[in-house]
Amino acid sequence: MSIKIVVLAKQVPDTRNVGPEAMTPEGTINRSALPAVYNPEDLSALEMALRVKELLPGSTVTVVTMGPPRAEEIIREAIYRGADDGFVLSDRRFAGADTLATSYAISCAVRRIGHVDLVFGGRQAIDGDTAQVGPQVAEKMDIPQITYAEELIAVSEKSISIKRRLSNGTEIVECPLPVLVTVCGSAPQPRFRHAHLLLQNRHLEIPVWTADDVNPEYERLGLSGSPTKVKKVDSVVLTQKDNLRVENSQESLNSLIANLVTNHIIG
Repeated sequence: MSIKIVVLAKQVPDTRNVGPEAMTPEGTINRSALPAVYNPEDLSALEMALRVKELLPGSTVTVVTMGPPRAEEIIREAIYRGADDGFVLSDRRFAGADTLATSYAISCAVRRIGHVDLVFGGRQAIDGDTAQVGPQVAEKMDIPQITYAEELIAVSEKSISIKRRLSNGTEIVECPLPVLVTVCGSAPQPRFRHAHLLLQNRHLEIPVWTADDVNPEYERLGLSGSPTKVKKVDSVVLTQKDNLRVENSQESLNSLIANLVTNHIIG
């Protein structure tokens, strides 16, 4: 009872603590001012994939990321946690890709791997917040998709059952394989690195695949394959200006609320 699993991952700038120094005068992210991290929800997707692997002995987990060569760091991170292998899609011809071109390149890579039963990915990345790449990969591969996955209920060589987190509750769905699953942040926390795997794989060479390796239609890659064009980016950075001390009394609290409403901060 074994299946082939692929996890889609992304190395992103840590936008959770963005200050003025993290933005350029043009309003774009100054990536050199922010540490590069494993996209949090992609780590949740990796954890769910590893749980499937444990339930179906003999299954394999391959991690795929698209980015510059330094993105191999997150492939290593995944292997330290239990993934079997992975590779980086890296080529100047991928540069400038929007979600449409990105999902196309990734779908070509997954097809090259061949006979994939399960594809996991995070719901969205913290640098773009589009939540589009995973579903678009499923569409390009012509396989069903389960989004907002929160919990793995059951899995076999033929099907998977998932609890989905919705805005007004949860639902449990079952789907035949192959299927793509996007995992949300409320899923179980990812496991830590395994010391033995870290020592065993710290010098492992991570393969890099170029556009030629995935046999694409080249006009669908990068800028030429990206109909989305960014016309303007506004940088909004909240900074502290004033301090206000509020006494522990109902009168002081009422005064604070009235002040916040008057200044259109709340209400």
